[in-house]
Amino acid sequence: MRVTVRYFAAASAAAKTESAVYEIDEDLTLGELEHILAGDNPELARVLERCSYLRDEIALCDRARRLGPTRTIDVLPPFAGG
Repeated sequence: MRVTVRYFAAASAAAKTESAVYEIDEDLTLGELEHILAGDNPELARVLERCSYLRDEIALCDRARRLGPTRTIDVLPPFAGG
């Protein structure tokens, strides 16, 4: 399936992009997706460890959970302030 990953704040800086499109299997877990996103970018890998995620605008926290049919993943690092 085709998934748009949108990176915000520190995740965007580490990924060096605001968004990217990936072809992935819907049976992938969130943790497996993190591994794909990090690729060979250790800075992004460190940021992803602290991130939370939205799958089609719904919170996804369990890294062992399968993504299922998904159109958009938002990568949200911890934000300071209100």
